[in-house]
Formats: sequence, structure tokens, C-alpha cells
Amino acid sequence: MSMEKIMVVDDDINICELLRLYLEKEQYTVVLANNGNEAIAKFSTENPDLILLDVMMPGLDGWQVCRELRKNSNVPIIMLTAKGETFDKVLGLELGADDYVVKPFDTKEIIARIKAVLRRTVNSAQPESSVREVSFDKLVVNMTKYELKVDGKVVDTPPKELELLFHLASNPNRVYTRDQLLDEVWGFEYYGDSRTVDVHIKRLREKLEGVSDKWSLKTVWGVGYKFEVKA
Repeated sequence: MSMEKIMVVDDDINICELLRLYLEKEQYTVVLANNGNEAIAKFSTENPDLILLDVMMPGLDGWQVCRELRKNSNVPIIMLTAKGETFDKVLGLELGADDYVVKPFDTKEIIARIKAVLRRTVNSAQPESSVREVSFDKLVVNMTKYELKVDGKVVDTPPKELELLFHLASNPNRVYTRDQLLDEVWGFEYYGDSRTVDVHIKRLREKLEGVSDKWSLKTVWGVGYKFEVKA
């Protein structure tokens, strides 16, 4: 039985109630907010495990809410947007969103994406003997704690970036296509939008650039990406 708490943020009350109905049927606890300010206020008191966040809201929009929450939290955020243009998708990912769903959406798709994210981010109650960690020179990626250490310092990193880095670093020097990474890291059909991978790689490089000359995130032109480790 699911016990996770989902916050739904949308100025359309009908959409909020529809999502509440489907999420509660899946045994999630649901908190509703109908504008950006209410979402930020409720976030600090409700501590949701995941946020479904509408983009187009009057006043404080979804982009601003996402940016504000990312100042202090890495809680998974799935953006709900009526716009399907690449710009909007990439902007949301740049601001720290983990995923997006374009309206009109299929409720089964949203449930599947929520479950895929929560499987990886909420399941932290693992025994110490099953610590999932990879380490290289000045780099430690710990998926049990969902923690990235760069040169001995913890670096705040959204869950999806950590999962992507862990996957690549767990298979050093192996080349992955974008479609393989979408399938193996995101874990569900992502409708072939490979820009998602590019955005996450770019953000990881900003965190890791110049840290060590013994490894690097490499682009394999015409193919995809690899975590290259030098002999």
C-alpha cells in the first residue's frame, strides 16, 4: 500500500479533483494547492514526497514555484503544462524539474511516471549492507542516501541527475545512446524526446567540470554519452 504524499498544484479545480480521485485510488495521500503562493506555503508544512506542478497559473507561475522550491529542496517535481514546445520542456528541466507531462494528459501515464520517480527517490529505507555507491577520484555517487560528493563536498543535485550519473558511472567507458538512457534511467516510454538527456548531461557537467583529469562525461558524437575513465 502506498503511503507517499503527493501535492497537486493547479489553478483548475476540476483538474485538481480529477487527479485527487485517481491518486487516492492508488492509495496516495493528496494535498491540493490552487496557486503558486499556496503551494509554497503548504510545502513547508505538508512535506510532500512529490509535486505535480502546473506551469500556467496566474500570479506565481509553475516556473517560479519550481525555482523557489529548488533553493532548499530536491523533492521530485513533475511539471504539468499545456504547452508541448521543446523550449518549455527544456526550461522546466533547467530549473530542476524531474519530468513533465503535457496537457491534455492520460491519468494512467501520470500514475506510471509518479511510481517510476517514487520507486527511486522514496525507497531509502535500505539496509546498510545494500549501499549503492560508486566512487572515483574526487567523486562519490551514493544512491542509498541520494547524495553526490564532489571533491569531498556534498553538492545538491536533483534525483534524476543523480540517477543518470550513477548509471553511467556504474558502467565506465560504456557508450549509451540517448534512447537507451531514457529507457534505463527514466524507466518508461518517454516519447523519444532525447533533449531530456542532453539537458541533464549539461547540468551534470556544470557541477563536475574540471574536478578531475581521471574521468569525464564524454559525448560520443552521433551515438550518445559515456562516463570515460582514463587508465
